[in-house]
Amino acid sequence: MTEIKEKLRIDKYLWAIRLFKTRSQAGDACSKGKVKMNGNAIKASRIVAIGDEYEVKTESRRWVVKVTGLLDHRVQYSEAIQFYVDLTPAEELDRIKFEAATYQTGKRLSKIGRPTKKQRRDLGDFMGNE
Repeated sequence: MTEIKEKLRIDKYLWAIRLFKTRSQAGDACSKGKVKMNGNAIKASRIVAIGDEYEVKTESRRWVVKVTGLLDHRVQYSEAIQFYVDLTPAEELDRIKFEAATYQTGKRLSKIGRPTKKQRRDLGDFMGNE
């Protein structure tokens, strides 16, 4: 089913367990110092070993993951979560829940903002424009 490789790069592993959408995003995160092991930034070419713990900063949250299995290709989420243990601190998870509640999608709320066609007509009638 899933073939396990002996040597696996950290950028490929982070992509395979679905912390990043693309492998290049995982590589960029490594080069920008957003992936750390024992507090030290690591390169994308670092070889992953079972039992390693990594601190990873993605766009949405900060992860602390412990490697429980090596996965060299992308699989569905339900399978991918079997290859790591999420050790993210509770206060980080609480912060994420709070942000999710107040998160702005960039979309306008319905009925707020620009007037609808009916509202524009009513406004025109009110202003005396015909």
